[in-house]
Amino acid sequence: MVTMVFSSDIQAYIFDMDGLLIDSEPLWRRAEIATLQDVGVPLTDEMCKETMGTRLDEMVAYWYERYPWTGRSQEDIGREILRRVMALIEAEGKPMKGVMEVVERLETQKKQLALASSSPGELIESVLVRLGIKHLFPVICSAMEEERGKPDPAVYSTAVRKLGLLPKQCVALEDSPAGVASARAAGLSVVAVSMETEKEQLKQAQLILNSLDEFVPYLG
Repeated sequence: MVTMVFSSDIQAYIFDMDGLLIDSEPLWRRAEIATLQDVGVPLTDEMCKETMGTRLDEMVAYWYERYPWTGRSQEDIGREILRRVMALIEAEGKPMKGVMEVVERLETQKKQLALASSSPGELIESVLVRLGIKHLFPVICSAMEEERGKPDPAVYSTAVRKLGLLPKQCVALEDSPAGVASARAAGLSVVAVSMETEKEQLKQAQLILNSLDEFVPYLG
């Protein structure tokens, strides 16, 4: 395990969701590939990593710009991807290693918890209910409600504001380059978990772990 010493000023921990709380990145890739290949986008597992951590609509626009298709709108493609990934998560979704222990540890320390995800609100709801931890996250923010998604700092800035705190009082937990950049731009310290991302791409974070169960925060 890795212990990170934080200032006693730290009052809250703001979590990303996909790939951090729930093992959903492979499910997202399956949904994206199945849907986009139907309209001629030669998407692969490796290519999907180019948009990891970004909003659904921005991901669809990214591939449309590179492989324009006809016959179906970007909005329709986005809805189909969301439908497929929600079905996959409901059938196969499971928590990432260490999630329950870390969340319970932080709750015991009386820290506030929040969620700052790129996913739509309906998917966030589904995931938190499936994991049985919705009650632990009184502040839930979706980047879909912001003008721009990650790596823009908006979703983290909104979470900090809803917590009634300052950025320096919050720590973000992330797993994607876009998420790390978003949290850092919002002024937060960041713990990054390198599940499927090269550590070099997460170097803006103050701490990089191999999995969430290595994280043992305490106050110095």
